[in-house]
Amino acid sequence: MTNMHLFHAVSEACSRNTTEQYSTSFSSAIKLLHKDLRQPVFNIYGFVRFADEIVDTFHDHDKEQLLKEFKEATYEAIDRGISLNPILHSFQLTVNKYNIDRSLIDAFLYSMELDLGKKKYDRAGYEEYIYGSAEVVGLMCLYIFCDGDTKSYEYLKPFARSLGAAFQKVNFLRDLKADYQGLDRVYFPGCDFRNFTEQDKLQIEADIQRDFDHAYEGILQLPIKARFGVYVAYKYYLSLFKKIKKLQPQRIMEERIRIPDYSKAVILAKAGIRSQLNIL
Repeated sequence: MTNMHLFHAVSEACSRNTTEQYSTSFSSAIKLLHKDLRQPVFNIYGFVRFADEIVDTFHDHDKEQLLKEFKEATYEAIDRGISLNPILHSFQLTVNKYNIDRSLIDAFLYSMELDLGKKKYDRAGYEEYIYGSAEVVGLMCLYIFCDGDTKSYEYLKPFARSLGAAFQKVNFLRDLKADYQGLDRVYFPGCDFRNFTEQDKLQIEADIQRDFDHAYEGILQLPIKARFGVYVAYKYYLSLFKKIKKLQPQRIMEERIRIPDYSKAVILAKAGIRSQLNIL
């Protein structure tokens, strides 16, 4: 291994470790992808996670300046093909290898900028935020899954967007307490969380269910190397969504809903059986 290959490996290990530390669900699902796809997806997650940490966590620092510097360093890394920030170095490796459209990165970073100040969204703003914060992440991963097959990418784009949207909207419901009480954010348009009603919750859930249903159609048509891992991630989030649906509105305002590890193990086992029987 040359020194440059060693630097690549160390940087990518950082992105992989970031994913494993921040999200056991996503890291488990990524490890179910074909081995050729795993590291590039880890590289995307590491980048996304660090940007999200800037706007959600670093309250004792100038978050606007940190995000500005992170954004500039991201584009510099992509243009130069190297960065001394291991997360950005591994991300640029993936962006440049798969020719990921820079407009997706632009949209993601814009959504992160919105989190620095914007607290409430109308319908158009909500859809724009969902696209930038989640749908484009699915599209970046789709570049990897399709590996240069532009026809497949264009066909699968709407399904990937739906899956990203479903995941993000479930995150919003799961994190309602932290977003509203901790960060004073209200993503769902038209909702007054001082009086979050059953009807409000049902309308949000119907929208999420449409996203899940549409996304599932696309999962069945993904390249075989990607299908099982994406399906398991879908099942993890669908399980979380079903758990949230059973709860009263006040309950999700009071606690962060989780899926225990034993339930994740059951989901994985069932998904494995269905995959072997070719009945995903």
